[in-house]
Amino acid sequence: MEERKTMERLQKVIAHAGVASRRKAEQLILDGKVKVNGQTVTTLGIKVNATDEVSVNDVPIYQEEPVYYMFYKPRGVITAVEDDKGRAVVTDYFTDVTQRIYPVGRLDYDTSGLLLLTNDGQFAQRLTHPKHEVEKIYVAKVKGLADSKKLYPLTKGLRYEKVTYAPARYEILSTNQSNGTSIVKLMIHEGKNHQVKNMFKAVDLPVMKLKREGYGDLTLGNLRPGQYRPLTNKEVKHLLHLSK
Repeated sequence: MEERKTMERLQKVIAHAGVASRRKAEQLILDGKVKVNGQTVTTLGIKVNATDEVSVNDVPIYQEEPVYYMFYKPRGVITAVEDDKGRAVVTDYFTDVTQRIYPVGRLDYDTSGLLLLTNDGQFAQRLTHPKHEVEKIYVAKVKGLADSKKLYPLTKGLRYEKVTYAPARYEILSTNQSNGTSIVKLMIHEGKNHQVKNMFKAVDLPVMKLKREGYGDLTLGNLRPGQYRPLTNKEVKHLLHLSK
C-alpha cells in the first residue's frame, strides 16, 4: 500500500477502508472496538498514518486480500453495508464472503441492476472519481412517448435543479401508444445522485422503473436478482484500464 504522506483521522481511515460510515466509525471508536498498534483507542481526535496498524473488532483493516464482485441488486435493497432502520442492504446477500466488502458507487433503493462490491479502496475510488469516465448503461421505463426530439437535450448535456449533467447517449427500445410509456436505454459516464431519473425528468419523461444493465464492458449475463459472482482478473484489469 502506498504510504500516506499526511496523518488522517482514525474514523476517516476506517470509513475509507469500507468498514463503516464515518459516523459509525466514530461510534466504534467510542465503544472501544478499535485498536491502533494493539492499543485500544476511545477518543475521536486520534490521527494515524499508513504505517500504523489499525484493527476493528481485532481484525486488521489493511490485511485482507482484495476481492471484487458483480452483484445483481434487486429493487427495494439499500446500497450500503448497514441501515439504521433495519432494512435490507446489499451486503446481506454476501453471507459466505468473509471480507468486509462495500459497494462501488450506489444504486437507488428502487433501482435494480449491476453493482460492483469490493474491499479495495483504491479500486473503488478510481472507478467513482468524476475524471475517470467509465460508461454505465441503464434501461428505463418512462412515462410518456419518447422520440428523438424529446431526448435530444440529453445528447448535449443539460442542467436540472441547479445540477449540470454531461452529454449522454440514448436508444429508444420501444414505445407503447396504448399506455403512454416508453423503454429507453441511456448511456452515461457520470455518477451523480439520482442522475438518470433527473435527466429524464428534465425532458418530461419521468422514470417509472430503472435498471442498470452495464458497467464498462460488464453486463449482468446470467445473473438473477440477488445473485453475484466474482470478477475475473481480466475484468478487474480492464475496468482499471477504462478508468485511466
